[in-house]
Amino acid sequence: MDLLETYRRSLAEFTDRVGRVGPRQWSDPTPCPAWDVRALVNHVVTEERWAVPLLGGATVESVGDRLTGDQLGPDPVDAARDAARQAERAASEPGTLDRTVALSAGPTPAREYLHQLLAEHLVHGWDLAVAIGADPRLDDALVHECGRWFTERVSDYQEGNLVRSGVDVPADADEQDRLLAAFGRDPAWTPGS
Repeated sequence: MDLLETYRRSLAEFTDRVGRVGPRQWSDPTPCPAWDVRALVNHVVTEERWAVPLLGGATVESVGDRLTGDQLGPDPVDAARDAARQAERAASEPGTLDRTVALSAGPTPAREYLHQLLAEHLVHGWDLAVAIGADPRLDDALVHECGRWFTERVSDYQEGNLVRSGVDVPADADEQDRLLAAFGRDPAWTPGS
């Protein structure tokens, strides 16, 4: 599958889940121990807000602290939709996928950066779904592409403390559960666990 199409679908899948958050669910726990639903959504929306200037050639230093703090405001669903539209537009600009992006980790190919964002949308999309009691099944094609990409990066992510240590899953676990486990998630997580 085309990377840009994969990225777009991951954005849409995450944003759809944000639209399913009930008014009283924003403070509910998520599989990310330090984040409730609102903090998790704010994290992903912030990543999408960062994508716009970074894909456009800006540096972390030139963006400064303008994307620090709450990015959701009084209407988190609308904020998520707006951030997704802007991020998709930035990623779709001609030549964007051939650029190098100035991330805090150093110069990074835009294709690698989009894979990182794809992983954010998928894994945190699952986090959000299980937190609010929505269907946690992810798009199989997106899971496959993310898993293919992440296989070569698991140890780097663990060494950099970007993900928790992997979780053991049964040998017959499906591709989604293996991906979640690689990102340190327990595929059986529930709000009461």
